[in-house]
Amino acid sequence: MAGIVRGIGWQHIGAYANLGAYYLVGIPMGVLGAFVLHLRGEGLWLGMLCGSTVQGILLALVSIFTNWKNQISLPNMDI
Repeated sequence: MAGIVRGIGWQHIGAYANLGAYYLVGIPMGVLGAFVLHLRGEGLWLGMLCGSTVQGILLALVSIFTNWKNQISLPNMDI
């Protein structure tokens, strides 16, 4: 999904999805799992897994709600 967002020129949306997924979901879940629930390394991995899952969902939503007919229309380019 990240390649689709990159390919249509919306790198900033991919960056926001990454920031939101990892900083707002992944890291807090990792800290919760590792230090509060005492899962140590497994808790950190679970946090990364949660962040990656949220990132995939966000980028899939961007891809689903993209107006593809608008994306394939090329601007008037004088080459």
